Order: sequence, then structure tokens, then C-alpha cells
Amino acid sequence: MSMNVSLQQLKVFVAVARSRSFTRAAREFGLTQSAVSRCVRELEEAVDLKLFDRTTRQVELTLAGSGFERRIAHLLDEIDMALSEGRDAHQAHRGVVTVASNPALSSGWVPHAIAHCAAALPAVTLHLQDWPQEAVLQAVEQGEADFGVIAEAIPSVRLASGQFDVQPIAATPLCALLPVQHPLASGGALHWRSLADQPLVTLNRDSGCRNAVMRALDGVRAPELHVQELAHAAGVARMAQFGMGIGILPVCTDDDANHWTAPAGALVAHVLHPVVQVSTLLVRRRHRSLRPCAQAAWAQFIAAGRVDHGDTQEPQLVDSIAQ
Repeated sequence: MSMNVSLQQLKVFVAVARSRSFTRAAREFGLTQSAVSRCVRELEEAVDLKLFDRTTRQVELTLAGSGFERRIAHLLDEIDMALSEGRDAHQAHRGVVTVASNPALSSGWVPHAIAHCAAALPAVTLHLQDWPQEAVLQAVEQGEADFGVIAEAIPSVRLASGQFDVQPIAATPLCALLPVQHPLASGGALHWRSLADQPLVTLNRDSGCRNAVMRALDGVRAPELHVQELAHAAGVARMAQFGMGIGILPVCTDDDANHWTAPAGALVAHVLHPVVQVSTLLVRRRHRSLRPCAQAAWAQFIAAGRVDHGDTQEPQLVDSIAQ
């Protein structure tokens, strides 16, 4: 059955539902009471629902009408907001943008990107949600976040599903972080097999790096040897500083944008061979246009990813070519 419902009918219905009065709704729209009654009656016929119980003294929503009003009122608010944003888009980007990020990136590069965005778009307010990586993808998929920032070294099933548009920002090699006095700190090329019997500290699964680390260690390290896992890169680096294990982290080379930071200190970072690159990615829902303010923020995050931060100290980086 085809349904012919107009936006005006829905607006009039919501006005009557909120005011519980055909007279007040008619006054709000500049219509006669009979025109409002006809509008509601035509809507009831179109949706095949009785929306109001009418008496000579009052107007009350039926049970079906109450549920219908909740849904329609929300949709009308969304339409009004979309129309308002569309009118404002040619003047300035303004609004609230929610960005979700995994903990490792939200304590590293993402605050820089937010600051970059705030400077370029002063009328846009960014809300950062610090969530595990799987929750970031879920929030983007369900529309709870406008877009997300994640890290991937191994293409995941979720990203390959076709549900997301993905924008690569940077690729960073996994490195071993060692105190300068560590026996492996002064050697040449450092291979994953050099870590076979060493205590290790790396990021947990919330960071998007863990699977790549475990795959690289597979076959070169006994499965029963425990690998300490933490949520933040700073914690991994501090553990390495205190000799509690060799840290495994993405560490940027000098010519990269500084997506992954490690605290300054007596640490040496060796790129591990074979090289495993960790990509920083922006993700958003496929086939769903971003609001103008979110699209502008997305573009600024991409621009921020191309900026080289020369003001942040890095551990000394040793990238020896495998012999």
C-alpha cells in the first residue's frame, strides 16, 4: 500500500500532540481549526492508525499515537537541524564533531590533530572519545562518532567488510625500545628472532598493533613466554627505561609526521626486521555523507597528518638494513 504523507501533516500532528489542542496548533500554523482536523484525519488514513482520542473537552494521544509522535518528533528535529546546517554551511563550518580514537593514538597524535583542527575551524567543537579500537569501529558504524582514528598493521576483517571508507594518514615501523646500556642496543640490524628469549612489553589489543606483534613473534618465540601488554605507548616506553622488558612500539623516523611518540630518555629505538609497518587510518561509514562541520574536521585531520612535528623529542632511531 503506497503512503502519501506530507511534511506539513507530520508537523501539524506533532504540534497537536504537544499542545493537546487543535485550536493551539491551528494558531501556531496560522490555519483554521477545521484545516488542522482535516490534516490529522488525512494523516491517520494514510498511516492506517488512530492517533488521537477526541472528546468535547480534551485531545489525548492513543497508545499508537504516542509511539508515532516520539519517532516523528525526533525525525523532524533531525530535518530541522540538517536544513539549518545546510543554510549555515556556505557561511562557516560550525557544530559539534565527535571523534573516536584508540587509547594509544588519543594519548599521542590525535590531540595534535584536534589542536590543528581547532585553529583552522574555530566554530567547530570536537569531542574526543577514547575507546578500544573495536569500540571505535562500532561507534563509527552505528553513527555514535562522526569518524574514527585507528591503527592497523594487518588488514582486519572489519575494515575489509566494505562498511567503512578508509583514509591512510601515515605508516610507522614497529621498533624495539631498549635502554642504551642494553646488550642489543649497540648491535647492527635487529631481527625479531633476537627477541626470542627477552622480556617484552608492547601495546594491548585496544591499540590495533598487538596482532601484528604476535604474528611477527610467531615461530621465533616460545608461546609460553609472556608478553606484557599495556594500553599506552608512554607506559611501554617507561617499562623499557626501567629495564622491565624490551618495548615494542611504532616509532616515527625523523621525516615522518609524529603519530607515535615515546618519552625522551636513555632509550634507543631499532627498527625490527623484517619491517612491519603500522598504519594510522581515519575511518568513516561508507555511503553516508559527513555533515559539513564533520567533513571539514576530517579534511583538517588529513592535513594535520602531513605536518612534521619538529618540536617533539624522539628516542634515537637506528634503522639498520638487514644483512
